[in-house]
Amino acid sequence: MAFKPQSEDESAMSEINVTPLVDVMLVLVIILLVTAPLLTQSVHVTLPKTVETTADIKQQPLQLGIDAQGAITLNKNPIADLAALETTLAAELVKDPECSVHLYADQAVVYAKLAEVMAVVQHAGIAKLAFVTLEQ
Repeated sequence: MAFKPQSEDESAMSEINVTPLVDVMLVLVIILLVTAPLLTQSVHVTLPKTVETTADIKQQPLQLGIDAQGAITLNKNPIADLAALETTLAAELVKDPECSVHLYADQAVVYAKLAEVMAVVQHAGIAKLAFVTLEQ
């Protein structure tokens, strides 16, 4: 605690005593230094070894593409309209009930067009739809 010697003027002392602040900060630094090494400890686990396998896929997923102009392709074959897309997808679903669709859409595609295509895929009965993106 800081005391001011008595003088002729009895004004209030306007200095901040920083000693308690420094004490608290030193205690926090010591706690940090003690606990930091404990946070980096990990459990060592020996994982089992296996051989590389290939995916057990009967058929590759259907590749549905939409370009910037809104043209639709299925497995790189152009599709005329949404009705033709739905009948083609329904026929593919009859062939393989577990079929899935990978959707490749251009960045410039209008969201409304993308939503229409997704609705057609769902209406055709295909439940597995995945978006394919490029890693940046």
